[in-house]
Amino acid sequence: MKVLYLDCFSGAAGDMLLGALVDAGVPLGDLRDALGSLAVDDDGVGGDTVWTERVNRAGVTATKLCVRGEDEPHARQRPADDSHRQGDHGHRHEHGHAHDHEQSHVATATRHVHAHRSLREIGRLVDRSALSAEGKARAKDLFGRLGEAEAAIHGTSLEDVHLHEVGALDSIIDIVGTVFALESLRLDRIVSSPLNVGSGTVRSAHGLYPVPAPATARLLRGAPIYAGAQQAELVTPTGALLVTGYAHSYGPVPAMRLDAVGYGAGSRDFRDTPNVLRVLVGEADGAAPAHAVVVIEAEIDDMNPQIFGLLMDRLLADGALDVYYTPIQMKKNRPGTLVTAIASPGLREKVTSTIFRETTTIGVRYREMTRECLDREAVIVETSGGSVRIKVARRGGEILNAAPEFDDCARIATDTGRPVKDVQAAAMKAFLDRRS
Repeated sequence: MKVLYLDCFSGAAGDMLLGALVDAGVPLGDLRDALGSLAVDDDGVGGDTVWTERVNRAGVTATKLCVRGEDEPHARQRPADDSHRQGDHGHRHEHGHAHDHEQSHVATATRHVHAHRSLREIGRLVDRSALSAEGKARAKDLFGRLGEAEAAIHGTSLEDVHLHEVGALDSIIDIVGTVFALESLRLDRIVSSPLNVGSGTVRSAHGLYPVPAPATARLLRGAPIYAGAQQAELVTPTGALLVTGYAHSYGPVPAMRLDAVGYGAGSRDFRDTPNVLRVLVGEADGAAPAHAVVVIEAEIDDMNPQIFGLLMDRLLADGALDVYYTPIQMKKNRPGTLVTAIASPGLREKVTSTIFRETTTIGVRYREMTRECLDREAVIVETSGGSVRIKVARRGGEILNAAPEFDDCARIATDTGRPVKDVQAAAMKAFLDRRS
């Protein structure tokens, strides 16, 4: 299983992600070929439109993706408004200039300013690209999510929304290019770290907004985020769209045999933190499949015990992986109950809310952990009383555990009048016979 890990410790933007993928080994020539027929005003996207530069971000060498054609910094990381004086960062929005670029002929390229495009117009551009049919559908779906977020924020219809924040050529290339790059890597799973959204405020076409900006915040729903110390918008709408659109899960680096590392540079150069997005590409380590979980606990000594049964049912319905109760001794020698729920990190808020709503506790604690699980599958065997599912667990291909599904055995025992233990034994014999 081929795995990609997105390390968003300094946020995420479309150009950072695409630059990191190129840095990790996606050939720039193949990317240009895929984008070559992405025509704008009947001009194709050629070598003088998309290029890369090697830059240094706080001591880390990274690949900076550069796009010529439109000089608005629509989807690039932007400084927070209260740091717009730039100070020592010296950031300049110069997407229409050829600073530090060796190929001087690029400096004569013509700018095309198209800051507002409808979803229909962008869809036509996507259809002109060299993406596969699946890639084109994926790109259109991503732009559709973006349009829905913009329409909801600004109170307009999806048909009327214009993606002025991310409708420029550079951002379209970021999205279409990333779809191509991820497709070319033939990945089986993508995992992302929690996203550092930055802090402060940012000025957009509609005014001054807190970080993350409204559309970005809407696109980040369900993803774990936190506010870093940098006074800047570190996650852009394009970055939020791509990470949430592709990540299968969030958490620490999964167990893998590392094959490639790539660093994609953001536009700004912070003094004390590398403004880069890192990608790790490798093969999943089948001997140690690790998954991030959050363990949520609450101590209760003053609740009607009848509620505990309902609480467990509701926590499991919320998606908790496991719920259990432990008898404990609390203050003033009172007997109490420790409620423990295990869930994926993305469900922490939902599970915590249920505990607060359904119990008498006034506080919970949580910690993130990594767990290792055996590979599991259900194998159906036939017995004289009917079909029984056998739960089979493997590690590295070796079967370590096998057990009949109790509900199936109980059903057959009820239907036939046989002891359930006899049905279990018959099911295991059928499984072992089939295996041999």
